[in-house]
Amino acid sequence: MKNEELQFANQYNIQWFPGHMAKTLRMMEQEIQHVDASLVLLDARIPLSSLNPEIERITARKPKLYALNKADLADPVVTEEWIRYFRAADAGCVAISAKQKGGAAAVKTAIERELAELLARRQVRGMGGAKTQVMLCGIPNVGKSTFINTFAGAARAKAADRPGVTKGKQWVSTDKFDLLDMPGVLWKKFDSKATASNLAFIGSIKDDILDIEELAMNLLDEVRRNYPDLVAQRYNLDAETLRLPPYELMEAIGRKRGLLVRGGEVNTERCAIMLVDEFRACKWGRISLERPPQRDDLADFAEEDEE
Repeated sequence: MKNEELQFANQYNIQWFPGHMAKTLRMMEQEIQHVDASLVLLDARIPLSSLNPEIERITARKPKLYALNKADLADPVVTEEWIRYFRAADAGCVAISAKQKGGAAAVKTAIERELAELLARRQVRGMGGAKTQVMLCGIPNVGKSTFINTFAGAARAKAADRPGVTKGKQWVSTDKFDLLDMPGVLWKKFDSKATASNLAFIGSIKDDILDIEELAMNLLDEVRRNYPDLVAQRYNLDAETLRLPPYELMEAIGRKRGLLVRGGEVNTERCAIMLVDEFRACKWGRISLERPPQRDDLADFAEEDEE
């Protein structure tokens, strides 16, 4: 990896792995021993970038289901490719939208399917009525609190469109499941510029430690590469403008939106905030920032699950 990429990927290390995240990982190490399975929420727009290797290591010892959350924000064709990719690695996977009741129903069905053998053994031992205990985990801002509220049918957990809302573990009970909700946790060092960028784009790294203009330019550059028509339509751009360097493109969009300061210059900070906010609100359209790689990066995880 190039030195500049390493510098970019790790430039936020001072604040992006605070003490409570290390505490959460220690807590997960203890709690995984007492649950029947884990439910790992991923962001459907960036499934691999939102796959925390520390969570993978801890949850490898129990049955596991991946839920691609916020599927309503992602490209549906790409999401189907991801589901096939995970299942090809013998990993349970389902796409959901936590804000929609159907999403929780799909996860309940998938959990029951993944845990069928365990539940059958319980039935033989006369424990058929026992609730299934599941640890819910994922990165910050992946939608765990919203999912729990949908899953349980009531506002049991605080939910907000920003990372770090859940501070400690909490149990949430339903008719068949006891869910152990764990705080969102990142990992200490990201091994690529793409991973760091993707996590920043969706809001899993707090915006106040980021350069918002650099973030917006990188986001524009990434999205126009794969979804040029969506960017052009949203901001009424012609083909020539769409090909401008990222900063000039951001200025052009800011000028079209009237985001000007005295002297007619573009308020690029305000424009950057607008761009990031509109992307996260799905106003650009349904966009996936990652596509499944050709090789099977999940082979190691599948082998761990079998141990």
